[in-house]
Amino acid sequence: MKQSHKLSDALHILSYIALNQEEMTKISSQTIADSVGTNPGLVRRLMSNLSKAGLLITKVGAAKPQLAKAPKDISFYDVFEAVETDGLLKVDESTNPDCPIGSNVPKVLPSFYQRVAKAAYDEMRAISLQDMMDEILANIGG
Repeated sequence: MKQSHKLSDALHILSYIALNQEEMTKISSQTIADSVGTNPGLVRRLMSNLSKAGLLITKVGAAKPQLAKAPKDISFYDVFEAVETDGLLKVDESTNPDCPIGSNVPKVLPSFYQRVAKAAYDEMRAISLQDMMDEILANIGG
């Protein structure tokens, strides 16, 4: 099962924009893609989602994106909600219905997953983009 890395990439994009806002006159999707290690199309799609969520300000044809909020006011949960469409955990619904375990796992697992997701979402709400940027800057400087 392939795990999504949209959250990681979106946080990378926002951090890159915020940390380079003053120094760079142009921040293109290609420049960001080079940092993320992906293609500019994916960067543009994620930036579009971030813009729709009110986290990023972009203008067509202008390579000067900027955060719509201060980094301290953007939580990991805000970013997660902007880019992830499938939720945090997924139940395999294609188990064997003739097996007593296989037929029950999809029935009982969602309530446990909800508990795990709630804890994860609460923690994501407590962590800001600024927290991540502070760590990045500490690693760069020292």
